[in-house]
Amino acid sequence: MISVHGAGAFDAVGRLAAFRREFHRCLTARGDALFELADALLCGDAPVRSLVELSLVGEHRRGHGSLYAALNRGRIDIARLRTAVAAVPLPRAADGRVVLAVDVTCWLRPEAHTCPERVLCHTYGRGKDTHIGVPGWPYSFVTALETGRTSWTAPLDARRLAPGDDAATVTAGQLRDVVQRLIAARQWQPGDPDVWIVADAGYDGPRLAFLLADLPVKVLVRMRSDRVLRRPAPPRLPGTTGRPRRHGGEFIFGDPGSWGDPDVATTTETRLYGAATARAWHRLHPRLTHRTAWTAQHGPLP
Repeated sequence: MISVHGAGAFDAVGRLAAFRREFHRCLTARGDALFELADALLCGDAPVRSLVELSLVGEHRRGHGSLYAALNRGRIDIARLRTAVAAVPLPRAADGRVVLAVDVTCWLRPEAHTCPERVLCHTYGRGKDTHIGVPGWPYSFVTALETGRTSWTAPLDARRLAPGDDAATVTAGQLRDVVQRLIAARQWQPGDPDVWIVADAGYDGPRLAFLLADLPVKVLVRMRSDRVLRRPAPPRLPGTTGRPRRHGGEFIFGDPGSWGDPDVATTTETRLYGAATARAWHRLHPRLTHRTAWTAQHGPLP
């Protein structure tokens, strides 16, 4: 054991010691046993295949009986723990902005027939070109990213999705809570660049942007290659009657003939892949209807 009580407040070791003290305060019942269990999980040299193995790790100084008692009777103040995690210095992009990534990771539980609220989780790579559903628990994670080629991320929140949950609504609520905690911890202040939220093609980007419109965020979501977007509505001609058009012509991802000239195009030489060209078309939007997530939308659609 190394004493760090004399470490400076801004020293990395001092920040770690402060976070460990705050983490211990979040453990409201069987705190010491839960604290050593967390240390054993983090410091073990091999994958954990059974709980009793954790009691053999050097950081776990108690017997295996206290380990099971901690898991059965221990309590964690989740709200305080989330606040403590949000106050830790975050990795940032090259321009200093906070970048949050959201994704779902499934804990497969195919043989746990008595576990409640299992859902079919889509899995890939379990056979040649096969995508199958396996019962399990899907967890939505929000992590902070940094610029550069690194696999390190900073997990900020995790929530389990229950059967019947609307993924866009749950994700938007989770992101709202994370961003508000970051603002309260002064990780973002007025005048800072907007927080970027990046997500994969499985997320409804327009819905997320609509639900988070009042926060200092910008949403960047990958889109499927078979999508069809609309251009801005053309100007209304003089003397035209009837309802004005809300949408312009189609922009079909799979039809390059519908793209037209890009508003911006850049070309960059890369070390591994040669010339990389990026093209952008402004003000494209999906044509929304009063279905699925927009059923309860009163008034005109965005």
